[in-house]
Amino acid sequence: MWRPWKSRTKDAEADYEKAREQLLERAPIPVLWLFGKTGSGKSSVVRYLTESDDIEIGPGFRPQTKFSSMYSFPDEDDPILKFLDTRGIGEAEYDPDEDIVAFDKVAHLMIVTIRAMDHAVDDVFRSLSTIRDAVPDRPVLLVLTALHDAYPGEQHPEVDPFSDDRAPLPNDLNPELKRSLELHYKRFDGLFDRAVPIDLTPPHEGFHEPNFGGERLKKAILDSLPAAYRQNLLQMSELLEPVTTLAKEKTMPTILGSSSLAATAAAVPFPWVDIPVVLGIQTHLVYKLASMHNIPIDAATIAQVSGVMGGRVAVTMGIRAGLKFIPWVGMAANSAAAFAFTFATGMAWNWYFTSVAQGHVPKESELKEVFQSQLKRAAHVWRTSQAE
Repeated sequence: MWRPWKSRTKDAEADYEKAREQLLERAPIPVLWLFGKTGSGKSSVVRYLTESDDIEIGPGFRPQTKFSSMYSFPDEDDPILKFLDTRGIGEAEYDPDEDIVAFDKVAHLMIVTIRAMDHAVDDVFRSLSTIRDAVPDRPVLLVLTALHDAYPGEQHPEVDPFSDDRAPLPNDLNPELKRSLELHYKRFDGLFDRAVPIDLTPPHEGFHEPNFGGERLKKAILDSLPAAYRQNLLQMSELLEPVTTLAKEKTMPTILGSSSLAATAAAVPFPWVDIPVVLGIQTHLVYKLASMHNIPIDAATIAQVSGVMGGRVAVTMGIRAGLKFIPWVGMAANSAAAFAFTFATGMAWNWYFTSVAQGHVPKESELKEVFQSQLKRAAHVWRTSQAE
């Protein structure tokens, strides 16, 4: 398999890896701790939030403790979001103390998944009680899944009856489901901050709304996360929503991850300090996109195309000057510029590689137009996420 990064020097790659590791230590990457029995819907939550399929998700989990693994989305190089998945709950060997030690200062939010009609949850209750006592300030969402178990063969309500209350229990709810939810609320009282009943099902199961309650879940997560860690989720939600083609599904999260990392690199008091790092992230992104498209690329082509787009020159000049000449930047000039220019660079290169694969060599005017349109798009997303 051809690997484009081999055309770069080992020293350059080593320098980039060192800088990336340092950035990841201070990057505001949200870590969500998924806690529940096997089959309770944890994978469905990951799939919904990342818009990835189970085939991609499964192999991505890497062991962290005896019973828990971590999944970085889209990958470990440029993560936007991380999930911790605890398995083995209910097994005699499971001891929550190991996870408490490992995740005490790592996880920002616990998502406890329980099937709505499943009441054999004593093991979940005991383990969650121990974890909650150890870290009482960490928010816990009680996510009740598979609501349709209470009304098999029927569709979900046409209008979502659930509110954003701490423990929503609508009066007009299916009686069996209402009784079951009420029992869960009483059983776990004091162990959760907010309950979110949802039903995330594959399209082939035939529900008119396969992601019933999904938006409520996103809102609950955003409301529960520390402010600094909401930005990636807000940007991801807006940027991944219009993705339709397989190629974009694969490359968009990578572009967003690199853009977020560039924003972290630029979030320093002195604008000129991390310009080389931001440009290094952009270069690494180009090589990575080339590999994903399976198209050879070299330093000369990168310099030529980047020069046409003007992104590298703009980010250098812009960050040095505090971006005073761009009205949308506001307070976080460095981070805003690094995010926007890196995103626009990634999207323009993605379009370039797609065009080349289709036998079309883009014109300079086309590259500039794509870059500028994506720059505006990135600016809008950054401004929107900062306002939340």
